[in-house]
Amino acid sequence: MKNLIIVESPAKCKTIEKYLGSDYKVVSSKGHIRDLATTGKFGLGVDVENDFKPNYVIIKGKTKDVNNLKKEVNSADTIYLATDPDREGETISWHIYDEIKIPDEKYKRVVFNEITKDVVINAINNPGKIDMNLVKSGETRRILDRIIGFRLSKLMQRKTGGKSAGRVQSVALKLIVDREREIRAFVPREYWTIEADFSSFKAVLEKYHGKEIEIPNEVAADEILDKLSRSFKIESVTEKEKNKSAREVFKTSTLQQLASTKLNFAPSKTMKIAQQLYEGIDLGNETVGLITYMRTDSVRISDSFVAETYNYIKGNYGDEYIGYVKKGKKNDAVQDAHEGIRPTSIMRTPESVKAYLSNDEYKLYRLIYIRALASLMKDAKTLATTVILENNGYTFKATGSILKFDGYLKVYSEYEDSEDVILPDFKNYKSDVITADKIDKIQHFTKPAPRYTESSLIKEMESLGIGRPSTYATIVGTIKDRGYVILKDKKFEPTEIGEETTDKLQEFFSDIVNVEYTANMEQDLDEIAEAKKDNIEVLHEFYDEFEPLVEKAFKEMEKKAPVSTGETCPECGGDLVIRKGKYGEFVACSNYPTCKYIKKEKKEITEVCKCPKCDKGMIVERITKKGKIFYGCNNYPKCNYALWYKPTGEVCPKCGELIVDKNGENICLNCDKGLS
Repeated sequence: MKNLIIVESPAKCKTIEKYLGSDYKVVSSKGHIRDLATTGKFGLGVDVENDFKPNYVIIKGKTKDVNNLKKEVNSADTIYLATDPDREGETISWHIYDEIKIPDEKYKRVVFNEITKDVVINAINNPGKIDMNLVKSGETRRILDRIIGFRLSKLMQRKTGGKSAGRVQSVALKLIVDREREIRAFVPREYWTIEADFSSFKAVLEKYHGKEIEIPNEVAADEILDKLSRSFKIESVTEKEKNKSAREVFKTSTLQQLASTKLNFAPSKTMKIAQQLYEGIDLGNETVGLITYMRTDSVRISDSFVAETYNYIKGNYGDEYIGYVKKGKKNDAVQDAHEGIRPTSIMRTPESVKAYLSNDEYKLYRLIYIRALASLMKDAKTLATTVILENNGYTFKATGSILKFDGYLKVYSEYEDSEDVILPDFKNYKSDVITADKIDKIQHFTKPAPRYTESSLIKEMESLGIGRPSTYATIVGTIKDRGYVILKDKKFEPTEIGEETTDKLQEFFSDIVNVEYTANMEQDLDEIAEAKKDNIEVLHEFYDEFEPLVEKAFKEMEKKAPVSTGETCPECGGDLVIRKGKYGEFVACSNYPTCKYIKKEKKEITEVCKCPKCDKGMIVERITKKGKIFYGCNNYPKCNYALWYKPTGEVCPKCGELIVDKNGENICLNCDKGLS
């Protein structure tokens, strides 16, 4: 074999092989092949006393995959490492290179921003080498997350009812807790408005003798109503033409936000479907990726896509609909490593590929397609109208607009949030006096800032500079899975344990678990990737501040008292309480160690999720003869699928295997994807 290409996902293999022909073989690493060990000081798998030297081990269950990769590499002349085009993908390439000991002269690094024939061939023809600065940045992120996750999670488990804590997840949780407390502390203020209702529009009271007016209560509203007649004088009608521009193409955060509000997709679902659209869809006569890479904070688009789309717009809508490239807001944190999220070809319309897609795939592809198309169409033009009405010294105002040219709204109107109020043509009025059908007083109360939705939390995280495109969905999923928050009417509310965990972390780690520190750490990671900062210095600076705080917290943080069951110990008469052990909660005597009574209970079988192996049974919690909990198929012995770690119910977007809760982290044991 002359050429071997190693990708992350098995779904890409056949697609890329078809593009390149018989001289190339494409195999998959199935994501990560190794991770930090759980040995050494604090089980970190990192030698903190030797410049944070990592101790990597092959991920459990991946030895066979690694051995297969070694065989393939040994029989190839040239190896192309073609993992995903981001920091994590670069790190996976390096792990493969380092673990298999690929000779430097034998390998090349290639990236595919989209899985299409031209792009794949072009990448193969223009290879590079592994970017070790990106690798150092990715490795630093992993070490930071391991240290913070393991140390704080152990602390929370020992001192509180919390299951875990993390570098970004704890800050996201704090945002939700802080917002909830703002809502509780908020004191509503009463105010009233007065509205004149005409046959075809409404006007609202704004001023009295040219000064802004506030109406604090019903008495004040009634006093004003007594002074008003139903006849209003039209003082002025102002018309102004305005342009309304389309938004730029999607980036990861905006895709997750709009898919949440318009399609009711959770961020994790959006990313799973987008992954499928990126990796390749069988369209009958070809297998091709329908969208560009979906983890990006850039809205840049290629010149070739712009040219193709302009031709499409001209042919389908006319020259007058051709617009311009939207740049998006300037943001120094944007890495701009690759393009925004767009269709790989504007010619593959949603309707033309609908037969090959599931309903959800079609919905998301259509959203991405329409957004990209609209972004290159001309601005819509509206005639904004403002009408000022006078009544006994009181000024009322009505605003509205008329759509003069639809522009990008020709295709995007169903996804647009605002609806314009259409006002009548006042030129047709014969008199400057107009009569209201009725005048109403309306009571209002000021409202606090709303609770976060999944969409608004991601938007807030992005604006604050915490997290990155590849982590948003996982962070949101983690705080839900840990029981720190619940979704009520699609809005986050913190649970009691979520608030307790936040309070304890703020009591001892307020200088580290906060927005500013987390955002600065993201900036440090970016600067490591750009060779502007030394990764070892960053780790030392962090650890020298962090570890003394952890040690202080272990000594001084008050341990949460065990919860009483209300039962009496049959051996000593003491209270029975709920305790936490290595294998979960159990009921025991409060007088331990004097009394060692443990209540033996028949454990109720809880179905966790469907078995991925036989697709017939359910994964249930089981206990070994030694009392250790594991998770296996209830279709045993016909199906012997089993795990030591509890499945979350989610599946890995890379390989489709179950994601599990391993030592306070959500990971896929098959490819180690899904880390926060």
